[in-house]
Amino acid sequence: MSGKGSKSRSKGSKSADGEMTIRQLAERTGMTVRNIRAHQTRGLLPPPAVRGRTGYYNEEHVARIELTREMQADGLNLEAIRRVLDSGEGSAAAIFDFTRALRVPFEDEAPEIFDAEELTRIWGTEANPKLMRRAQKLGIFRALPDGRIEVISPSLLGAATELAALGISAEGAMDTAEKLRRHADGVARAFVELFVKEVWQPFDRAGRPEPDWPRMSEALERMRPLAAGALQATFQIAMSEAIEKESDRTLRLAARPAKQRKGKKRRRS
Repeated sequence: MSGKGSKSRSKGSKSADGEMTIRQLAERTGMTVRNIRAHQTRGLLPPPAVRGRTGYYNEEHVARIELTREMQADGLNLEAIRRVLDSGEGSAAAIFDFTRALRVPFEDEAPEIFDAEELTRIWGTEANPKLMRRAQKLGIFRALPDGRIEVISPSLLGAATELAALGISAEGAMDTAEKLRRHADGVARAFVELFVKEVWQPFDRAGRPEPDWPRMSEALERMRPLAAGALQATFQIAMSEAIEKESDRTLRLAARPAKQRKGKKRRRS
């Protein structure tokens, strides 16, 4: 009798595909069983599916743990994370994909690390501490504890090197970089506001329906290259117009003394 009952309980508590016990979940996520239970107590994890006397967890719990871990790394405390998860109105996996897309760096180039002497050779002049501080403020450089310098955008460093080869001073290049940054900040805000107003707010007003979370992630990912492409195309138009206007002005100024000389010659004759 007892043997049959034991077999019956074992059969009734068998896990379905993709399900795991709390110990298996702990191994999968690198957490302790105690911490998983603490997450459940705090409301960070939904309760498991209970069959017989065993609780079973699934990929939704794994995604919740990964999302919690990432948000903790961003400085959120557990109570703030619980509120985010409770207000998500979607699966943890969908919210996790969206927040991961949200935090993907916009730039696609890897920073490079240089010694101060290397930067001096690249620029052809000794690095000015004041200019270095301005570059750090702009987010171009970052001073490391060991005295070396992390160049956030090697492309910008390459542009600065080319400008120096054209005879443009480091001060002039930095002045231009600061102007570019101010305009770039405005462009970035414009695209962020566009996404929030036209994509996020309608989704939010609709109650953040779970099936639409992947669409939010896709829209965010597609927005990045679109923003960069639109900015480049607009800049090319603006640059062409600016060069044309400056060329006309320069030619008029260059022609003016010649006309005056011709006028004087006619009056003498």
